Amino acid sequence: MTPRLVVLHYTAMASFAEARARLCDPAHEVSAHWLVDVDGRAEALVAEGRRAWHAGAGAWGGCTDVNSASVGIEIQNDGSSPFPARQMAGVERLLADVLGRWGIAPEGVIGHSDMAPLRKQDPGRRFDWRALASAGLSVWPEDRVAKAQGFTSWAAEFGYRGPEDAVLAAFRLRFRPWGRGPVSAVDAGLMQDLATRFPAVV
Repeated sequence: MTPRLVVLHYTAMASFAEARARLCDPAHEVSAHWLVDVDGRAEALVAEGRRAWHAGAGAWGGCTDVNSASVGIEIQNDGSSPFPARQMAGVERLLADVLGRWGIAPEGVIGHSDMAPLRKQDPGRRFDWRALASAGLSVWPEDRVAKAQGFTSWAAEFGYRGPEDAVLAAFRLRFRPWGRGPVSAVDAGLMQDLATRFPAVV
């Protein structure tokens, strides 16, 4: 396997030890390549060149078997708490290593919610995507407005797959967590910018 994507998750569990036990237990049929604790320490659980069961059903761009095309990073978080600065620093260090090792571009770093908008919300609205983008480890849209009717087609060009309401929710979770209501000109403008500069290549 040659990874083309990195998928970020939160564990939704109370502790690192509990998450590690779950991810290493074959009975649960879930695994990830890396697990990052709240202090920033990263532990390898599955070799990056091997398939891990972290993504499940979903797609990004033309990739419908995300497990076979990605490195999965689980981040210890209960799903509602902030991500500590030391943990974010650890995620950034790990991402820089993974992207460099496999030649993955920043636009290849996505959230579980991005590739499975009907099922998942992680890494959630508390995760600092803008910080990753500032470090060159992910992407962030430039402010602009556009016709709301173009949102769905631009979303597909960027990589999202699914019905508009689910894609809008996933997009806002990552880029506009304060957004409410139907697709706006701001939503459409941000998505147009992402699709223009970072079209999905997988």
